[in-house]
Amino acid sequence: MTGQDSTLKRIIKSRWAYFFVAPAMIHFLVFSVYPILSTVYLSFVRFNLQGNTWVGAQNYQVALSDSIFWKSLANTALYTMVVVPVGVGIALFLSSLIFPLKPSRQNFFKGAFYLPQVVSAVVISMIWLWMFDSAHGLLNYLLSTLHLAPISWLGESRTALPSLMFMAVAGGGGSAIILYLAAMGGIPDSLYEAAQIDGANRWIEFWKITLPLLKPTTLYLVVMGTIGSFQVFTSIYMMTRGGPNFATNTIVYRIYQTAFEFLKLGRASAMALILALIIIGISAIQFKWLGTEVEY
Repeated sequence: MTGQDSTLKRIIKSRWAYFFVAPAMIHFLVFSVYPILSTVYLSFVRFNLQGNTWVGAQNYQVALSDSIFWKSLANTALYTMVVVPVGVGIALFLSSLIFPLKPSRQNFFKGAFYLPQVVSAVVISMIWLWMFDSAHGLLNYLLSTLHLAPISWLGESRTALPSLMFMAVAGGGGSAIILYLAAMGGIPDSLYEAAQIDGANRWIEFWKITLPLLKPTTLYLVVMGTIGSFQVFTSIYMMTRGGPNFATNTIVYRIYQTAFEFLKLGRASAMALILALIIIGISAIQFKWLGTEVEY
């Protein structure tokens, strides 16, 4: 019996396995692989409904020479550098406060902090849009009670992006808290008991035991937070449309404008692939920095 015959028989014998795997595989090929390959192809052509024209690397050259593209990339990088570390730090701090509580109280705080995560991003953006309103918003009302002048939170270049950063940090830590609490629950009590025998206080226990053993969770949160921050779109679209004066124009919003407002699908595809390469590079650096093996 040849090797091909035996392979064919194994495939026939396992046909039901392939049958059940087929829907997921088809979904992956249609909605993941095909769009990626199409994006790569479009980045090298000038899109036209009557027929595409091959332009080689021209779309990349135009994208990289676009000053607004670089402005959008800088805004996105600044947004990420603030939102990700501050958000992860706040989640870690809150988790360390919640973890010593009784399970019933832990569940209450888990639900309270995670609730905003299940609400539509559009709804969240509309709520914050009202809070930032310069005439009737809650934040300016609070300022008026302190006899302070109102602020045009989203109407000025110097305050628009920081306002969106504050919004992201204030309501985006629920899932991180859940993951940190789960990771803290998996750390053996014997490690803390040994540290207490050696005379360690609560701060030393946190710094020398808890924080190092939470490194895999921190890596996941930092990587996923960075990817999410580089892809921020909904709040920009709903609240500022990239303004004022491109102060909140992010890279994904710029890609959206280029593709669906300017109908430059080839150039937008090139921008998307540049963004993908940037995210891959940053993720590789983060894995190199935080991806040490932890065993306990």
